[in-house]
Amino acid sequence: MKRRIAYLLLAIVTMLVGLASRRYRPHLPSFIGEYSGDVLWALMLFLIVSFLLASRPLFQRCVVSLVLALAVELSQLYHAPWIDGIRSTTLGGLVLGFGILWSDLVCYFVGISAGAFMERTVQRKREKKETQSTR
Repeated sequence: MKRRIAYLLLAIVTMLVGLASRRYRPHLPSFIGEYSGDVLWALMLFLIVSFLLASRPLFQRCVVSLVLALAVELSQLYHAPWIDGIRSTTLGGLVLGFGILWSDLVCYFVGISAGAFMERTVQRKREKKETQSTR
């Protein structure tokens, strides 16, 4: 249960930082302003998937996150009035995007990989601490 709460809280913080990266984009270095929102969106997606599938192995959660991110990106090739209506809202545009960009796929891989790397790092430190305390 603690893990799920941590995933949820981290997802909320990531979402807020991602929104800030869009809001203050003109004040950020151009590279960071251009790509941070997509990287953070993917990290948030990974954290939400981890919240929902907390008992699943890390690799499975990464694959599910990547598949969902790819599905959202490919959905941008589809333009029907109903989905374009959703995209025209602020929330719909942030979640679904507007046009397909192949650089977004790199950002998604980076964001999900960063989440997996951070989780694995925390897990290793916890295991090391437990090993040291049992000696």
